[in-house]
Amino acid sequence: MEAVGKLTNLQIELLKLFQYNLPEKQLSEIKNILAKYFAKSATSEMDRLWDENGWNNETMKDWASEHLRKKCSFSFHSKKINL
Repeated sequence: MEAVGKLTNLQIELLKLFQYNLPEKQLSEIKNILAKYFAKSATSEMDRLWDENGWNNETMKDWASEHLRKKCSFSFHSKKINL
């Protein structure tokens, strides 16, 4: 779903549908409809993953407390610094 320098298929379809100016109220309503659609789609996918992987609230707590950054060290003005 990557588009660099060209329109996506969704953008092309939306341009075809809305070739005219809309009042701000209608534009706002359409943005809201699209936002709800994509939010529902993301929620459905997360629900599927949640069920498929047997995740639960404890899983979320574990993830929240995980430390995922690697320890690194570097020199700064001839001093070695460990992070």
